[in-house]
Amino acid sequence: MKIGFASDHAGFSLKERLKSWAAEHGHEVVDFGTNGTDSVDYPDFAHRAAAGMDQWERLVLVCGSGIGISIAANRHAGLRCALVNSPEHAALARQHNDANAIAFGQRLTDPLKAEYYLSVFLETLFEGGRHQKRVAKIEC
Repeated sequence: MKIGFASDHAGFSLKERLKSWAAEHGHEVVDFGTNGTDSVDYPDFAHRAAAGMDQWERLVLVCGSGIGISIAANRHAGLRCALVNSPEHAALARQHNDANAIAFGQRLTDPLKAEYYLSVFLETLFEGGRHQKRVAKIEC
């Protein structure tokens, strides 16, 4: 699977770890930045990744809390980003909401757990059915 990654400075370390995990598991990695820990603005990187939607099948976003970068990403048509804090969140985001992006807060998420949540997210399929019409109503 082709996976895009983006973060601000506060999510850089976790983004790099998750990129390595993805590559080790046979995924193609596309990095939309940032490239270090110098202070940057999370919306810039969420928007850059969203503009590159044709370059990824799933997207991983990381900032300090995961909140800001997920809000910025969800401003884009066709992008459905879920902030996850458990494997259940990761599974339901895919099963019921057909989320194509996942967000993490580096300051709030254990890196090993983030790897596990990402694996659940990538392995879970959208159920469709009654959820399809709800997902269709998301776009305005």
